Amino acid sequence: MGGTDECKTMLDALNKVTACYRHLVIALGSTSDSQNLREELKKTRKKAQELAVANRNKLTELLKDKSTSKDDRAEYERLWVLFTSSMEILEVDMKRSLEIGQEFPLKVPTRHLIQTGMTGSTTTVAARAMSVQNMKYDADSNIDTADLKELQAEISQVGQMMEEMEMKVQVAPWAVEAKQEAGAELKSTLSVGNSSVGVISICEEEPKDEIDEGGDNNGMITCIAGFIFVAIVVIAGILGYFVIGG
Repeated sequence: MGGTDECKTMLDALNKVTACYRHLVIALGSTSDSQNLREELKKTRKKAQELAVANRNKLTELLKDKSTSKDDRAEYERLWVLFTSSMEILEVDMKRSLEIGQEFPLKVPTRHLIQTGMTGSTTTVAARAMSVQNMKYDADSNIDTADLKELQAEISQVGQMMEEMEMKVQVAPWAVEAKQEAGAELKSTLSVGNSSVGVISICEEEPKDEIDEGGDNNGMITCIAGFIFVAIVVIAGILGYFVIGG
């Protein structure tokens, strides 16, 4: 695997774990909040930080290599900008997790959980982030408060790492050109191969034929329901006319 492909794979893994972490943060303070969720958040953010360090080390090495060609360097700079953006998102979500965690302690509740409409477990999302079949829970019952100090320290570490990255690698974000139009990745059916660092799949595509077939069936059902409704209205109008006339 070339340097560019390896970096793309590692960055893809980081982005997906970061997305899982954001999904979990949304459930904090809601009726879906629980001790398991707090443990899932802890494990997911640590996974994200491990991937962030791996991305930083690899990209820093490649960008400092004087023998790198002009085209390769341009691609590494583009990936560096994407990486720093992902780190900024992770830092924001970690700060949000800290604030909400402080407001909604589970062991000694100070306020009622918010009814957001979200229900069910977040275990599946956490398992995907950790690249495991089933999550194992082994944290103490006071994780909701004990982990806050650790989270606060990790937020400082992430901020410090981002400052060091800016010092070690001079890449101007405004000078990096995009290689595709905005939103092009949403139309692409290609996916980066799995790597040892743990690439996960957030969503699984449904077969196109089944979707098309389901769409046709839904359209036919809608038309039939429409005809029945019109017929009922007409009949009701006629009966009403005779009743009033009588």
